[in-house]
Amino acid sequence: MSSQLKPLVLWGGVDGPNPPKVAIVLEELQIPWEPKYLPLSEVKKPEYVAINPNGRLPALEDPNTGITVWESGAILEYLVMEYDKEQQLSFPLATAEFYHCQQWLMFQVSGQGPYYGQVYFFKHYHSEKVESVIDRFAKEVRRVSAVLDTHLANHEYLVGEKFTYADVAWIPWQVVAGSLVGEELDLAKEFPNLQAWLDRLTSRPAVKKVLAERAERMANRGAA
Repeated sequence: MSSQLKPLVLWGGVDGPNPPKVAIVLEELQIPWEPKYLPLSEVKKPEYVAINPNGRLPALEDPNTGITVWESGAILEYLVMEYDKEQQLSFPLATAEFYHCQQWLMFQVSGQGPYYGQVYFFKHYHSEKVESVIDRFAKEVRRVSAVLDTHLANHEYLVGEKFTYADVAWIPWQVVAGSLVGEELDLAKEFPNLQAWLDRLTSRPAVKKVLAERAERMANRGAA
């Protein structure tokens, strides 16, 4: 990627489940970028709402185009359309694989993120522990994992037998799926195709870097 590019600004950096998706794509495409971290207590304040009216992380500001995009799925599509000219992480417009990448991305943002997030919320943040609610969302984690495992029985990656942004979208939540459900979920045993896919994804240098930075920031917050 051209060194003449001004660094893109990623609000949220590598924190949480959604900004890391964007950070991984930025790293994979070697796009210069810089993180901006914002406490969750400030995401609804006017200064940030002016950037993202929904008051959530991430948001991406691109000084090279003057475009600001929020919602992680939309940001991934923006980055590959704007910067992945050689289709390193994507496919040519209007091909079957182009649409299939969108298909798996939409499944992730609607079928993985919300349900996995609810397990985490009701386990760690809700005022009372409602086992029936936790169980309902934990079952959905298993169901979604089973969908992935079935597809990956015959495929190395989600689309076109190569690593794409569609794979990236699933990483941050799926690597913690076992801990969300509890000790009774052994991903490698129950979903071996899914686990093998995750192992392929997390062996990539860009993915390793972002996940390591996220883990370090989480550890530092825990020690503070």
